[in-house]
Amino acid sequence: MKEERAWGEEYRTTTICIDSYENEVPAGRIYNPYLEKGLAFHSTTQLLLEMEQVLDRMNFPASFTAARMFAAPPEHDTGPPPEQHRPGELATFAVKILFRQHASWQGCVTWLEGRQEQSFRSVLELILLMDSAIHAKEKAS
Repeated sequence: MKEERAWGEEYRTTTICIDSYENEVPAGRIYNPYLEKGLAFHSTTQLLLEMEQVLDRMNFPASFTAARMFAAPPEHDTGPPPEQHRPGELATFAVKILFRQHASWQGCVTWLEGRQEQSFRSVLELILLMDSAIHAKEKAS
């Protein structure tokens, strides 16, 4: 019997577009194939909470601390195609979350403008990687 997934691999990746970074506070947009349109954020906390809510609604990847059970896959309206997004004014990151363990995220982040990819073991490490890319771009300018 063939195993069917509720979500394809492309749902693991969320694009983060940073448009401003005043006083080390990011503002921009996030996009995921699950969403019909991008979600705006105006702080690191809002960015992380919005992403966590999307992951929780999809239950993908499943949270390590959530109770596991067999259930029908969540319903997802396949409405209009996803909104085409423009890159961030300062930076654009493709964040692929592979696991949600130890009350954090693990995966890899690709800085699209810098064409570099790094693995991260926690949300803090993800934020520090994104911060370093933004500062590297500022120094190069």
